[in-house]
Formats: sequence, C-alpha cells, structure tokens
Amino acid sequence: METKFYKKDKVLVFKITEEIDDNSVQKIRRRADYEIERYMPKRVIFDFDSVSFMDSAGIGLIIGRYKFTNMLGGKLEVANLTPAVKRIFEMSGILRLIPVTRIRTNN
Repeated sequence: METKFYKKDKVLVFKITEEIDDNSVQKIRRRADYEIERYMPKRVIFDFDSVSFMDSAGIGLIIGRYKFTNMLGGKLEVANLTPAVKRIFEMSGILRLIPVTRIRTNN
C-alpha cells in the first residue's frame, strides 16, 4: 500500500496495491490507523485503482476506517473503484454511507 499526504489540503491518500482479503486486512488496517492518527487529515481517500479482488473483510476495513476518521473529525472517501470492488460496495450498501470521489492516479 502506498501512502501520500498532501499537507496543503490535509488529504491522506491510501493507494491499495494488493488484494483485500483476511490475510491483508490486518496489515492495511494497522498502517492506515497509524497514518490517520499521525497526520490527522481532514479527508482520507482509499484509492482502489489497483485492487482486483476484495472480500467481505474489505468492507469491515473501510467501515472501521470510516468510524475512526469521523471520530477524529475527518471524512473518508473511496476513489477509482474497479468493477469488482464497486459491485461489492453496492451489494453491501456502503456507497450510501461513504462518498465516491475521483482522483488522478500516477501509475
């Protein structure tokens, strides 16, 4: 997972570069929580451009970071949803809670 913090706008972007399943969620969760607490951003964006697979553990990951970010006074958004990830988010209803935004990717 790549992390970028834009100080001017207080935006923290997590570009997830791996599949999101039970094995990877704990590592992503620890890193995300650490960076969110470290920077205290106004906006946290999870970029799913490179994610080819996500299971229900990914939903839990995003909901948990949503609650954590809100508790610290920030907002969480998701970006660049692949068709597979978008389908999971739509089925779970998470898109009614968390906005989808657009960001440019630097591949």
